[in-house]
Amino acid sequence: MSTRKRPGKKPQGQGGRRSGGRGKAPAVDPAEFWRPVPQLPDPEPIAVTTDPTMVVRSIGAPPLHGQGVRAEHEIHRVLVRSSMLAGALADVAGLLAETPEPDLD
Repeated sequence: MSTRKRPGKKPQGQGGRRSGGRGKAPAVDPAEFWRPVPQLPDPEPIAVTTDPTMVVRSIGAPPLHGQGVRAEHEIHRVLVRSSMLAGALADVAGLLAETPEPDLD
């Protein structure tokens, strides 16, 4: 077997993996890294959705043979729970949008 080096190929290390790596990261001046950043604008109020599963349902049923109904149920559960938690966090932070009162007349 020949031991010639092929042009354009990197030498291989143990286990057939190529040696080398990503290279060195570019040097960053610490003074530049810790410079002040501009002030962000105040966040917009957050409105909680009435149907957190709408986008995922628009994609269609999960392609899980024999487990589709259970998977849909679990995905629905996670989306509703995460929407509830996001609304609670927005409320605690004072960012929850005011919802209009329903007209009872």
